[in-house]
Amino acid sequence: MQHDTKPALRVDDVSHAFGSVQALEDVSLTVARGEFVALLGVNGAGKSTLFSLITRLYDNISGSIEVCGHDVRREPGPALARMGVVFQSRSLDMSLTIRQNLRYHAALHGIGRREAIERGDRVLERVGLIDKGGSKVATLSGGQVRRAEIARALMHDPTLLLLDEATVGLDVRSRTDVVDTVRALADSGEVGVLWATHLFDEVRPADPVVLLHKGEVLAKGSAGEIAGDVPLSDRFLALTGVDGREIAA
Repeated sequence: MQHDTKPALRVDDVSHAFGSVQALEDVSLTVARGEFVALLGVNGAGKSTLFSLITRLYDNISGSIEVCGHDVRREPGPALARMGVVFQSRSLDMSLTIRQNLRYHAALHGIGRREAIERGDRVLERVGLIDKGGSKVATLSGGQVRRAEIARALMHDPTLLLLDEATVGLDVRSRTDVVDTVRALADSGEVGVLWATHLFDEVRPADPVVLLHKGEVLAKGSAGEIAGDVPLSDRFLALTGVDGREIAA
């Protein structure tokens, strides 16, 4: 049996503008299956705009975006079906339990109730929340809510997982738990992960990194290669000239 070797995500020369403001300029990147790619940039770099283009909230002006070989403009249905998304803003129904949220998401993807229950337990196990499935979201900690959102994003077995500033507002321990959970998913080889963040301590030296600033890609490669003999945050400052306080905010 031949395995599909197409990357989970391919972005080629994508540009986008809001009126006269150029938000992205010729952005290209690739996320392979089983790969954890960090999209690094301060607020306003264009990370969320890129995510909105990938998920079809916006339409790109030029260039192409493919998810598992499906062009998101020409084949939006198959492309969107292969991706799971965790946006920066919370989006679970706080009045429902985790399992109820998961079943609702499954129904939107045409997954029957019995299968949804089985999938729900499976993904809750993977994110370490199997004992919290019956808890209302409103009773969870910030880190647990994030892991519940990741579980929801996995319900339809995506090949690409997009996470936009998924640890914002969390304490250090919760941030570590969420990052470790997502890394384990990539390490399984089942999904490719694009992890957008402005927090440099979430990146390991071997991670593929795309440095985005003012809508342009400044550097691509492993974090260690880009940083060289200085911390990655210092290399970013040297490339962008931004105020150092911005990367710690």
